Amino acid sequence: MQIGQYLTLEEFCTCTQTYQKYADQIAPYPENLEETIPALEALCQHILDPVIAHFGRERFQLTYGFCSKDLKRFLAQKDPKTGVKNGRVDPSRDQHMAHEKNRNGKYYCSRLGAACDFRIVGLESGVDSLSDSTDRLVEWILEQRLPFDSLYYYGGNRPIHISYAPQPRQNIWTFTDGGVPTRKGLEKIGMPRKDAETDQKFGV
Repeated sequence: MQIGQYLTLEEFCTCTQTYQKYADQIAPYPENLEETIPALEALCQHILDPVIAHFGRERFQLTYGFCSKDLKRFLAQKDPKTGVKNGRVDPSRDQHMAHEKNRNGKYYCSRLGAACDFRIVGLESGVDSLSDSTDRLVEWILEQRLPFDSLYYYGGNRPIHISYAPQPRQNIWTFTDGGVPTRKGLEKIGMPRKDAETDQKFGV
């Protein structure tokens, strides 16, 4: 099933390393199809389709798309061999679960919308192409005024997290060494820091 010009629902639901590792134990697809599928389609239409059209399908690498209930459970667990947690999951804020609901009929994320993490492979920027490639991607997104809701910038050549919601907030976050969201350091990617209100919210 296509959810955008370039991406399928299967790719969006099965791209994570955690799913690949535990595929036989994870049901990766949405349950609330009536609401979640349109949210994923909107993310593609407003954010991912323009990105892929510009940078090319062969350079686009999706690293984390939709998070099902099963995937959420496995991401929160530790690998039995290494003792390392499979991944990070914050369903109440990160929008990876889109419009899925818990057993009480409440949305996991009240922001609704949908989110994904991706990188553009081989993106060069100036002399230091490895460390600056993600910076260039974010700069392009801002230049094009894509209507994102939240954008998480992890720095260097790492994937970015981006979401779309019906009322996009255009919030950009960087992260402290301890993994706490903050607006500090936004000047590096050409985005002035608005205020300290959100830092206080997260205890930075």
